[in-house]
Amino acid sequence: MKIAHRGPDAFRFENVNGYTNCCFGFHRLAVVDQLFGMQPIRVKKYPYLWLCYNGEIYNHKKMQQHFEFEYQTKVDGEIILHLYDKGGIEQTVCMLDGVFAFILLDTANKKVFLGRDTYGVRPLFKAMTEDGFLAVCSEAKGLVNLKHSTTPFLKVEPFLPGHYEVLDLKPNGKVASVEMVKYHHCRDEPLHALYDNVEKLFPGFEIETVKNNLRILFDNAIKKRLMTDRRIGCLLSGGLDSSLVAATLLKQLKEAHVQYPLQTFAIGMEDSTDLLAARKVANHIGSEHHEVLFNSEEGIQVLDEVIFSLETYDITTVRASVGMYLVSKYIRKNTDSVVIFSGEGSDELTQGYIYFHKAPSPEKAEEESERLLKELYLFDVLRADRTTAAHGLELRVPFLDHRFSSYYLSLPPDMRIPKNGIEKHLLRETFEDSNLIPKDILWRPKEAFSDGITSVKNSWFRILQDYIELQVDDAMMAAAAQKFPFNTPKTKEGYYYRQIFERHYPGRADWLTHYWMPRWINATDPSARTLAHYKAAAKA
Repeated sequence: MKIAHRGPDAFRFENVNGYTNCCFGFHRLAVVDQLFGMQPIRVKKYPYLWLCYNGEIYNHKKMQQHFEFEYQTKVDGEIILHLYDKGGIEQTVCMLDGVFAFILLDTANKKVFLGRDTYGVRPLFKAMTEDGFLAVCSEAKGLVNLKHSTTPFLKVEPFLPGHYEVLDLKPNGKVASVEMVKYHHCRDEPLHALYDNVEKLFPGFEIETVKNNLRILFDNAIKKRLMTDRRIGCLLSGGLDSSLVAATLLKQLKEAHVQYPLQTFAIGMEDSTDLLAARKVANHIGSEHHEVLFNSEEGIQVLDEVIFSLETYDITTVRASVGMYLVSKYIRKNTDSVVIFSGEGSDELTQGYIYFHKAPSPEKAEEESERLLKELYLFDVLRADRTTAAHGLELRVPFLDHRFSSYYLSLPPDMRIPKNGIEKHLLRETFEDSNLIPKDILWRPKEAFSDGITSVKNSWFRILQDYIELQVDDAMMAAAAQKFPFNTPKTKEGYYYRQIFERHYPGRADWLTHYWMPRWINATDPSARTLAHYKAAAKA
């Protein structure tokens, strides 16, 4: 019941017959197949298989047709059962084009399988005792208070993205781990690419060829994500990424003859740079645009809820989550949009952060980009998932499409670095002649989400720091290392978030391996607005 917010439409709890201590609980957000989409998914053909999953498998129809599987429901996740029966677990996970976290129980072969998508867009947490008691949940809050006789403190950890795990199942419902396998690297073209219907890409790295391929793949990434029976909306900050997503999405919805207008959502404080830019894009593309205003008081008041939802105390993640949490709350309360598109993942993939200007070489920039993608599940993707799911919304992130991202990462390193002082040069150039979005937005410099929602005069992070200055005194900071030996907060803001986190999740600080920080510069704060490059650009 701790994660009921993720599935406000229905609930089921079921025991697995023949096993003691073996059960599934599921909260449903009905996005595909309203009627038969309840879980755990069981089909007559495989009475020994039990599946609980969260996510969207975009190529489920394609796979069904290709292998001529007989479906019992219209649920996209049913494909997992058929693929598993046909070729085992390794082939199954490699064939799934989408975002997912699942637990599959095979009582015939006495096995349990866990799996998570390449970038960890969908969350999965796991707790296991030494004597083989296993519990998994979409969010850690569902596991932290479990009591078990053999251990006073149950270790709860995120299940790694891009991995699957095989476990043996014993009659008493306990398990033993057999192997943990990394099945996909973000650079590699995924196995399911063999079966998809993207038009043929042209070989070679000539700039026009690359731009053409990127447009094809980006278009396709959005088209496949239209799969839903619920209304689609889009977050629009007025930055490059969300603007490209919104414009392409609107174009696709028109082509698919969708009857409703696309709702776009921007959030900010008065005279926020993001609000003005988003309004401009919305006017250009013709969306039904919603502006959500909030003041510093509301932002500060919601910090506790936000940190509880996020399950992290990372400074930049908390800052950026406030706006996203409030805009999600607005969407849930005031509209019927449920499936929400956004631009997450682009900065990591296309080297969008301002500090990439300081990369010592294209190769080092490439390495950093891959590191950021690997850690997305701890930072931006975590923020995007928890803030939307807290309000029963489903997030879709086309920039993290397997085919689009693996192609982008296959390009020569020097093609992907910032050029002429402009980050994401290649991405901007790709859509230069498309008239998808206004030219000045296409070339608008990077603005961190937590900064763009406020005015240039007073950044959101400054407002937070001014408030926190009065909540945390110097004596507390002096004793910070004793109180928090792991990931010791270096600033009062960090200390304040950590305090809230420890109140909700005592002793769980190791969920965050390290704070998000820019590289190659002596940064003491993760905000882009503190960087010299940003200041120079602002003056210009």
